[in-house]
Amino acid sequence: MMKMTGKAFAKKLFGARYERLPRTLLMELIIFWGLYIAGYQVQIAPSVRILMISAFTFGVMWQALSSGDNAVELQHMLMLPLARPEFVFSCVAALGAYTVLTKTGLLLAVLLAVSAWKPEEIAGIAVCIVHAVLMAAAVYSLRKYWYAGAFWTAAIAFVILFFGRQSWLVPVLLVNGLFAAVLLWRADGYDFYRWEGKESHTVKKRKTASLWSYFYRYLICHKNYLLNTGVMWCVALALPYFLGEIAGMSVIPVGFGILSINTPICILLSCDRDLEQAVRFLPGQKTAFCIPYCWFLFLCNLAADAIFLISWQTGNGGITVSAIAEAVFFALQSAILSVLLEWFYPIREWKIESDLWHHPRKYIVPAVMLLLAGAVIAWPVLLPVLLVLLGIEAVLLLSGCMKG
Repeated sequence: MMKMTGKAFAKKLFGARYERLPRTLLMELIIFWGLYIAGYQVQIAPSVRILMISAFTFGVMWQALSSGDNAVELQHMLMLPLARPEFVFSCVAALGAYTVLTKTGLLLAVLLAVSAWKPEEIAGIAVCIVHAVLMAAAVYSLRKYWYAGAFWTAAIAFVILFFGRQSWLVPVLLVNGLFAAVLLWRADGYDFYRWEGKESHTVKKRKTASLWSYFYRYLICHKNYLLNTGVMWCVALALPYFLGEIAGMSVIPVGFGILSINTPICILLSCDRDLEQAVRFLPGQKTAFCIPYCWFLFLCNLAADAIFLISWQTGNGGITVSAIAEAVFFALQSAILSVLLEWFYPIREWKIESDLWHHPRKYIVPAVMLLLAGAVIAWPVLLPVLLVLLGIEAVLLLSGCMKG
């Protein structure tokens, strides 16, 4: 029975004939071989490697468990008369395999290609990956006792960060992974199901429709989106310290380009198929949806850019009116491009929300912003003309989107 349940979850994640798995493994092999033959080497401390891979695997596994699409699948599966441990471990094994093979594998391919590894280190990393999968599932099942899960996660991160070079770290992680497996053995399938009754009740009580209300409810219902935004704000606080040591004031536009990477809020149409169908089916929804969505993204981007400027002024000083104008322009330009991508090129072939978060399309807007930042840095005399021309172009593109 456990084999059948695991196969059902795996087919949902990898495709009916597991057709997605060979493509992903081939891409990982190409990335590894391309970087390996390039001969580029980076010195990475063992503690940093372990923390990087563990944190990445933990985060992706958490995203997979908290996916709304995964909740629908669980709701159907929980109707079957399955034994509790078999159901839990088949679900965790399928999501863990998906996480490791399709997401962690890409990171591991890069790290294996650009840094030197010993055989025992590779074995230790394998233990860390399995440990991260089991611990993420165990902490997720303890959401009612979130404080215990948060303390447990922080304690393990502290041990990895400060004792990553110690030979006893891998055995400690192995024991901790076995403890997580024991917790999962005692867990129930409903511990992994995300209840949405409270949010539905809130939606029914509202009498008027408003996209701003939708944005608010969406963020409240998806706490991980708020967490990602909070992380970007922390990056905005720390970024001036690193950029300030490179080339001073001239690299401020680079910070605006980096801060445009806020994937969750830029994929509202892609991740909500019902919303996309309603927006495209009902008349006049291009204007009704795209313009408020653009303003919403603009305000989110501008908030991060404002934190960046305040942090820069506090640490380095010298913020001018020109820098503030650049912040407004980059925030608006990245918002417009994100909306255009969502409208004309939504992501449809995805299995769970984690696929959306890590889709290559997320790098298009930041790449364009960094190119614009490079142009501003290289030709500062052309900044006023560039702002006017790009502003006109953005307005024309948005107008075409509204009329098309």
